[in-house]
Amino acid sequence: MSIIKKSCSFAALIALAGFIFATEAAAQKPVAKPSKISPSQQQTKSATAADAGDAASSDAEGVGMIRDIMRNFRENYRLGADDEISIKVLKQPDYSLEKVKVSPGGTIFHMLLGEIEVSGKTVDQLKKELTRDFSEYVIDPTVYVELLEAHSAKYGVIGEVPRPGIFLLTRPTTVFQAITEAGGVTDFGNKSAVTLLRQPIDGPRQVFEVNVKSIMKGKAKPGEDYQLQAGDTLIVRGNTMKTLTKISAVTGFASLLSFIAIGGGK
Repeated sequence: MSIIKKSCSFAALIALAGFIFATEAAAQKPVAKPSKISPSQQQTKSATAADAGDAASSDAEGVGMIRDIMRNFRENYRLGADDEISIKVLKQPDYSLEKVKVSPGGTIFHMLLGEIEVSGKTVDQLKKELTRDFSEYVIDPTVYVELLEAHSAKYGVIGEVPRPGIFLLTRPTTVFQAITEAGGVTDFGNKSAVTLLRQPIDGPRQVFEVNVKSIMKGKAKPGEDYQLQAGDTLIVRGNTMKTLTKISAVTGFASLLSFIAIGGGK
């Protein structure tokens, strides 16, 4: 028994000594000091952060612009032949139309209301009219009308202009006339390199650079002030939209181009 006790005591002493040695070694180990950042490195980090913030702000502005353009167009657009709309009556699926095309005569047909004249009306005007008509058959009807496709010839102007938007191509219009219609180029816009995006029905997208500044001074080359075609989009680059690559990456941009191009060439 005494031998076993001595062995256990000796082992305990060895373990305690090892623990003390490890603790002292850890206490004496030098603590790594944080590396110093040079002024140039700090400046680079600050500039990178600022660039990231500017990029995020620019993207947000671009998304906001596209959202406003689409909303304003839908609110003010007057329906015409070949346009497609949806009509939904809340809790009345039998009276709803998922998709209906406006006839060449400017009307649509509804199984309950019969032939309805829609040409020349905005979506909101049609909604109010339908709500009144449905009230003869449904108690307090809730009606939704949505413009799905606008087939009238149109073009877009976005970027550094006072009134970016979608415009109807009702007469021959040049790049300069379209820019003027949108209010001209702002102080932040680049007049020397306006981008014209053209989307042919049966071919790849075409990109042209137009020097509006030269056109304004009467120094443009023959044919440089392009005649717009249905589906064209003009981009005036500047602080909000600096490069075509950045513009193309903005959420909603592809949908905007597709919406403008619908019915192009008709």
